Amino acid sequence: MRHLPTRTARRTVVAALAAGVLGLAGLSAPALATPAAYPTVPAPDDGLALTPPMGFNNWNSTHCRAEFNEAMVKGIADLFVEKGLKDAGYEYVNLDDCWALPQRDPDGKLVPDPVRFPNGINAVADYVHSKGLKLGIYTSAGTKTCNSAGFPGALGHEYSDARQFADWGVDYLKYDNCNNQGVDAKQRYTTMRDALRATGRPIVYSICEWGQNKPWEWAGDLGHLWRTTGDISDNWGSMLSILKKNLPLAPYAGPGNWNDPDMLEVGNGGMTDTEYRTHFSMWSIMAAPLLIGSDLRSASDETFDILGNREVIAVDQDPLGRQGTVMSSEGGRWVVSKEMKDGSRAVALFNETGSAQRISTTAAAVGLPSADAYTLRDLWQHKNYNTAGRISATVPAHGTVLFRVRVDGKWAAHPPAVELGVQGGPLVEAGKPTALTTTVTDLGRTPAKRVSVTLTGPAGWTVRPASPTTAGTLPTGRSLRTSWKVTAAEGTGTGSYDLTLKATYRSPTGARAASVVPLRFSVVVAPPSGASYLSDLPWLSTANGWGPVERDTSNGESAAGDGNPLTVGGAVYAKGLGVHAQSAVEYYTGKACETVTAQVGVDDEEGADGSVAFEIRADGATAASTGTLTNAQAVQSLSADVSGAQVISLVVTDGGDGTTSDHGDWGDARLSC
Repeated sequence: MRHLPTRTARRTVVAALAAGVLGLAGLSAPALATPAAYPTVPAPDDGLALTPPMGFNNWNSTHCRAEFNEAMVKGIADLFVEKGLKDAGYEYVNLDDCWALPQRDPDGKLVPDPVRFPNGINAVADYVHSKGLKLGIYTSAGTKTCNSAGFPGALGHEYSDARQFADWGVDYLKYDNCNNQGVDAKQRYTTMRDALRATGRPIVYSICEWGQNKPWEWAGDLGHLWRTTGDISDNWGSMLSILKKNLPLAPYAGPGNWNDPDMLEVGNGGMTDTEYRTHFSMWSIMAAPLLIGSDLRSASDETFDILGNREVIAVDQDPLGRQGTVMSSEGGRWVVSKEMKDGSRAVALFNETGSAQRISTTAAAVGLPSADAYTLRDLWQHKNYNTAGRISATVPAHGTVLFRVRVDGKWAAHPPAVELGVQGGPLVEAGKPTALTTTVTDLGRTPAKRVSVTLTGPAGWTVRPASPTTAGTLPTGRSLRTSWKVTAAEGTGTGSYDLTLKATYRSPTGARAASVVPLRFSVVVAPPSGASYLSDLPWLSTANGWGPVERDTSNGESAAGDGNPLTVGGAVYAKGLGVHAQSAVEYYTGKACETVTAQVGVDDEEGADGSVAFEIRADGATAASTGTLTNAQAVQSLSADVSGAQVISLVVTDGGDGTTSDHGDWGDARLSC
């Protein structure tokens, strides 16, 4: 399924996006699972995709632009070797849409675009194979592919197209869902399975049905992986929505059968490195295919570091083939555990919220047997610790701490794990001291000695301790508590700023150890007295299901600034916010405001499509809401009393039928203080 610069295509693209809401505290989460919920999933007899496929797909970085061509594909294959990605497990170099001409030849055969691929697909396959890699290709289970240029799909041509793919040396087929003429999905995907098998060539079969007909329930007999969601886009809201859709499907995954929450966006620039590490961590613990979606020819060192983290990759590629299960998710603090073949557990502590959060579980809770102590391996810091059983960390906003925990008789050789905690913040007003308390807690079976804690802020900020910052010894379970006064410099602009909390200590053997937690503080300014348009005020945070939140225009498409005048039922609003479900926009009100008012509805740019529900929250509690609104309904007035609230949120969810074309408008949105 393709992201396209047309509104009609957008309706198709988002049709299968998760009904689960964006990751904000108080919004819904998937049902929890336990390791006992796993069925026995037999491996397929073809021996393919016994671990989740790893490789590259060009779509997220190039779409259908001219830069997608033979030279690019060969360059990616070269980089797989040069940058160590091949050795890390990446294998497939996959072509997406736009590789063919719009018309078949007189014999009904597919024709590679002679400008993009002047030597044909078989020559590209030969080059990729010469590097010890494999080639993938794309088509759709319809009359045409998803691109508006109308490239030929395989519906009615399955056996002929499969034969061409095999003759060219293709090793992987991504089979999309556009222009399917209403033919039953299982029938369409079964026909291509049979056609691929008839070629006699081993070809991994990726069913890209977008989760519309719950392929996890029937596709295990057809393909090796199946898309569980609509297309991902390069923003936190999209990634998080897809993550929540895929997490509950753990029982359906196993060797040769993988839930596919779409390709990786790591390195494309729409998220922070912290968010990209979360993306990579969570895809790995979900045993998802790892298909790089960024242009490696211009990727940063940090991108290569994330994509090349072999300890995280090992979680994804574990031969037992378990998908991680959700152990808890209260308040946006997620614990996901994955059983590994060697008896260890991979444990992700994932923080979906906009501020640092303490997230905790135990070795017993994730299924490890009773022991005096355990070895705790931090897979991003590449360090070992011992723990008496607690698995806990203060996780940065939108961050993930990924551990591998095992029963290990050598646990005493490692320093004790310590947990850094923080109470207070994260909202500060420039020039006004904010109280903060930090804790350093020994989680290990051995004591932490010569403990010292520091807190540092941006240049010009004042950070002063008001109680001791050192301790001689911390026994198991004991904490060093330190009070601080944090003051942002006068004149500091509204926005987010990073502070760093660091503890250093020694193990009983004298080995030095350290733990660091980045903290994000928001400098806020009380809103002006009187009535203000919310689109004129700085927001604390935004999350949006498709593209960015827009000021004074509709959502438009995925790019910033591509919206239209806010229009609901023919009524046009010069001021307001344009969003796409699932969406949330937060504002600091400092307990100084009384009401929020807006004219709300589905934007006219989506024609007859779209269904949304609007909600105003005050400090997390619902202050006003609408029922489900569709494009057929006139604009509605929404007003909420937010007296005494420190933070308000404007939330848009879907109407219960998925996020198809759910463009919501907050027309004439005002805050009165």
